[in-house]
Order: sequence, then structure tokens, then C-alpha cells
Amino acid sequence: MKTTVLVFHPNLETSRVNKELAQAVLNDPNHDVTVRDEYATYPDGRIDVAAEQRLVEDSDRIVLQFPFYWYSSPSLLKLWEDKVLEYGWAYGSTGHAFEGKEIMLAVSAGSGEADYQHDGSHHATMEELLKPFATMADYVGARYLPPFVVYGVGAGIDDDTLAATARRYAQVINEPAK
Repeated sequence: MKTTVLVFHPNLETSRVNKELAQAVLNDPNHDVTVRDEYATYPDGRIDVAAEQRLVEDSDRIVLQFPFYWYSSPSLLKLWEDKVLEYGWAYGSTGHAFEGKEIMLAVSAGSGEADYQHDGSHHATMEELLKPFATMADYVGARYLPPFVVYGVGAGIDDDTLAATARRYAQVINEPAK
């Protein structure tokens, strides 16, 4: 299975968590994985739609990795969706590019998991807040996989926990879907 991880972090080099997750995937020699830093690729925000569409076409699983900002994704991911998911390519009567593919999210959240509950400080579950992505995947005919969420990054994660989380991430993104 060919997996492409598109990392949407505005400054991946200064990100402790997202950088470690991406590195763990790159260091796993047992899988066919491409990791791409989208902000480094498109610092001016001008997305090469044809190149991104080729990445999707050449992949079986697309992982969108990003920090959770204001109950959503960084702006470049939204722009990527707006530009790359074109009518006639991703959806519509002739848009079948995602059929048979899987979409997964890898999200780092500043707050702890307990905060993402109805009785928590955000009054919603992460599943509810990520629903637009599940709906997008369904709309383009892809299979939406359970997201990989790293909670509590704002409070800091100790090195051992982060290393174990990154190893688990590398395993999860390559597991066959259930």
C-alpha cells in the first residue's frame, strides 16, 4: 500500500510533535510512505494542483497531518481542499480520483482528551469537530479512517511519551483498514 502523508504545519521545523510524527514515518523502512511538508513546498500559498493531484492518484492512503487550530486546520489545508478537490476530478459525474482510496487525519491538539467531551471545556468531541473532514472524504468517495489524535500538546509531552506516540503513529498509518 502506498501512503502519502501531507503535513500542514506552518512551521514544521519548530514543531516538536508534528516534526517527530513525520520523522517516525520517514524512519520506518518497512512501508512505502511519502511525507511532504506542504508549507515548505508552497511558502507563497500557490498550490501546484496538478502535482498534488498526481500525489493523490499515486497513493492508496492519504494522511492529512496538522495541528488543530481554532477547531479546524491551518489555512493551507483548507486552500488545498479548495484547489485540489476539483469538480470533475475529485467529485461530480466524472470525478472519481478518490474512489478506492483512504483518507486519514493525524491531528495534534493543545488541550487534553477530557477537554474534547460534551462536559469538557470545548463542549464537543474531537470526532464532532472533525466531521467536515469525514464528510469531505465521503463526498469524494474515499473511505474515512479513524483519526490519529495526539492530545495535550499544549501542556507538553515528555520525550518518552512522544517517542512512543510517534512509533505508534508510524504503525497506525500503515495498518490495513478494519
